[in-house]
Amino acid sequence: MNGLMQQHALLISTLLTHAERHHGDQEIVSRRVEGDVHRYTYRDLGERARRMANALAAHGISFGDRVATLAWNGYRHMELYYAVSGSGAVLHTLNPRLHPDQVVWIADHAEDQVLFFDLTFLPLIEAIAPRVKTIKAFVAMTDRTRMPSGSGVPNLLCYEDLIEAHAPDFAWPSFDENTASSLCYTSGTTGNPKGALYSHRSTVLHTYAAALPDALNCSARDVILPVVPMFHVNAWGLPYIACMVGAKLVFPGPWLDGKSLHDLFESEGVTVSAGVPTVWQGLLAYVEGNRKSFTTMRRTIIGGAACPPAMMSAFQDRYDVQVLHAWGMTELSPVGTVCTLKPKHQALDDDARRAIQAKQGRAVYGIDMKIVGEDGRELPHDGKASGELMVRGPWVISRYFKGEGGDPLVDGWFPTGDVSTIDPDGYMQITDRSKDVIKSGGEWIGSIDLENIAVAHPAVALAACIGTKHPKWDERPLLVVVKKPGADVTREELIASYEGKIAKWWTPDDVVFVDDIPLGATGKIQKNKLREMFKHHCLPTA
Repeated sequence: MNGLMQQHALLISTLLTHAERHHGDQEIVSRRVEGDVHRYTYRDLGERARRMANALAAHGISFGDRVATLAWNGYRHMELYYAVSGSGAVLHTLNPRLHPDQVVWIADHAEDQVLFFDLTFLPLIEAIAPRVKTIKAFVAMTDRTRMPSGSGVPNLLCYEDLIEAHAPDFAWPSFDENTASSLCYTSGTTGNPKGALYSHRSTVLHTYAAALPDALNCSARDVILPVVPMFHVNAWGLPYIACMVGAKLVFPGPWLDGKSLHDLFESEGVTVSAGVPTVWQGLLAYVEGNRKSFTTMRRTIIGGAACPPAMMSAFQDRYDVQVLHAWGMTELSPVGTVCTLKPKHQALDDDARRAIQAKQGRAVYGIDMKIVGEDGRELPHDGKASGELMVRGPWVISRYFKGEGGDPLVDGWFPTGDVSTIDPDGYMQITDRSKDVIKSGGEWIGSIDLENIAVAHPAVALAACIGTKHPKWDERPLLVVVKKPGADVTREELIASYEGKIAKWWTPDDVVFVDDIPLGATGKIQKNKLREMFKHHCLPTA
């Protein structure tokens, strides 16, 4: 017997419709690339998103077409989140921190049709425009008075011209909730990046779960400032959560330094923010150095890398700002766990409570987790057994875009590549990573790419790149090299050889020359042994 309830598709456009109807006068504040502060409401967002949906249709964007962005966190980017996905096209957020070669490869692989960009990224657009294969037009996210002249970018359009030229009477179409909504590529794997293709259903369910009190705990009473970029796994879902709950939304644009963020927190009454530890280090340094405080800020969501204990203590003990440790992946949309305490933990002393908060947290409803040993058997959730973390759920990928890499699942579970423990209360803690990527400031660096460039040097016989602890960036790349017999090369020469071949921030911080690199029985480099050998290596300070 079936239930007798109505059937309505879970579509991203319904989040915006809800915000317009029930929180229409709620503010959205953006610090713009142009330098000023822009203000409008959810009602304005809805009108402009519909205008842009009409503009997309007028320029030939069809159902399922990929529309790319290279943009900071701001109201125009937010409009595209809804105009593109709401009309049935697929929003593809490109990461501007990647090397131009990678951006070209990803845009071509996604078969992007149009690319919207903030003026900050004009040099990158000029570099990739002659090389991309499928992009038919580029849209500068600005008004007519600030349009670049003489840039040489073909088919260059003006964002505000598109808005003004089209009516706001677009009717959001209804379609299957399993339709693709957005596309994010992950560099957290070896080889070429792989695309995680989210659906409307997965996104709305993720939004419901992530907003829950035991997750990110968002409501209409909050003022949310997402520091995490909107090109980084959809800003951890906050642009969708804000619409669902009707929270005031504050966008920082490209100004992510401590002073700019603190000024915005105080002037706009921000209550909750989210970002990687590197950003919070800069904010805390500014606040402490200038004897500032937080008037309204009450919690910060820290993910992308482990939160240092000193940072957690500073936020909570000095400034009364709760730290929510969170974990996720591009493949998980991204939220998987959030570390909120249970009532029984209030009786613990500070050290015991802090030890729990250092964990990545409990699975939010919708995510199922287990850990398995090398034999594939499930291990107990006793807080001691350590194994590979496996996950499944309605917002976990089933396969990568275009089937890249084959079937990633193991008996229906997605192997995360993280090694972790899970305690009897369900708190997960990552103890190691089976993947050899390096996490620097919340962003992944692929070690294979760095090794390939090193081995291409005529003096290098063998090279391995590992992550070494760094006080600010969590990890930085250390290159371990075996020279060819009779050859000579200096540290400076090897580091210089990376110039122009990768994103600058990927460049190894140091080079160590060794006689041998440990190899396994199959000839593979044993990076676990290298990490042990160089765990106390001191990176150069400059």
